[in-house]
Amino acid sequence: MAHQNQPEQSEGIIVKLVTNLVRLAVINNASDVHIEPEEDKIRIRFRIDGVLREVETHPISLHEPLVARIKVLSNLDIAERRKPQDGRFQLATDNKQLDVRVSTFPTMYGENVELRILNKTNILLGLPSLGFAPDTLKQYTDMIHQPYGIIFVTGPNGSGKTTTLYSTLNTINTPDKDIATLEDPVEYQLPLIRQTQVDPEAGLDFAAGLRSLLRQDPDVILVGEVRDAETASISVRAALTGHLVLTTLHTNDSAGAINRLVDMNVEPVLIASATVGVLAQRLVRLLCTTCAESYDVSPTLKAELGLGKEGQLTFKKGVGCEVCGYTGYIGRTGIFELLAPEKTIRAMITDRASSQDIAHYATQKLGMRTLRQDGIEKVKQGLTSIEEVLRVTAGDIVE
Repeated sequence: MAHQNQPEQSEGIIVKLVTNLVRLAVINNASDVHIEPEEDKIRIRFRIDGVLREVETHPISLHEPLVARIKVLSNLDIAERRKPQDGRFQLATDNKQLDVRVSTFPTMYGENVELRILNKTNILLGLPSLGFAPDTLKQYTDMIHQPYGIIFVTGPNGSGKTTTLYSTLNTINTPDKDIATLEDPVEYQLPLIRQTQVDPEAGLDFAAGLRSLLRQDPDVILVGEVRDAETASISVRAALTGHLVLTTLHTNDSAGAINRLVDMNVEPVLIASATVGVLAQRLVRLLCTTCAESYDVSPTLKAELGLGKEGQLTFKKGVGCEVCGYTGYIGRTGIFELLAPEKTIRAMITDRASSQDIAHYATQKLGMRTLRQDGIEKVKQGLTSIEEVLRVTAGDIVE
């Protein structure tokens, strides 16, 4: 009789393991759980504040049943182990209903599984909680209340673009507006908003979806990402025909978005006419308030950061303690660079000026803060460390 109960007991252990992994990830404010098979063990790592941290290991014998359990929850093919698969599931833990996005990928020792914890509270905080400087927030808020035009949010993967866009939609989402989205994937369900997940295999890519969506005449359209020339062209033209378009581009800075669109064969005069603003962003880790200590900045570092004219500066750094897991950081905030095209910049775009020239004019004549400059302001406020700002703005130039 005991022998017959053994599979049920083993299954119970696996069910509990999956639930505990997700619960532990939420407690630690992790955005992702990485389940990584090796020759003799499973390594579990959490991505906390953008940085991977190993949290536990398990015997390799648990790998197959663990992956099978996650696949069952996500309606994935348990028998298919040679191809990547994507899915999602919901899990109730600590009186919370959590959405979890799942990605599997075959490796030498078995399938690697990544769980993305989708925490809706992050997108319901609102734009003021994202880290905008007051003047930048006012400027961006004015942009998103324009009746038409296109706004780009740029940055690499993991820079917080989705949170900014969803927070933007929440800000302008009122019963008198018709808002529609095309996403890949739909990460959060929002009230009043018609959301569609693109499905290239069914012929519904961003370009095709956008063409069809325009026939329904929405006031605001969120296009998850401009990946190709056709989507770029349709998005810009939609912005010129009475729609407010919000979308993302993978560029390092705000001015770089203009050149990217030109490279996609969008006419510069259309870009100049349609673009309301370009917001570049990164996420920096916040110093742990329990263990942060002050220190004096060396003259060499001040010169490197363009702060040579300022007097004595005191920055902070996290020493590391039990509260922050000995990292010196807890939580993250955004740093932003907002390009607001006006008459001269529109003329520069039409004349195919380089992104460097556009950025130089915007910083020198319009007072635009670069990503690094915005980061340094947060260092001065004691919110983050200079090392953290330098890490996420590597390659940026302070004018």
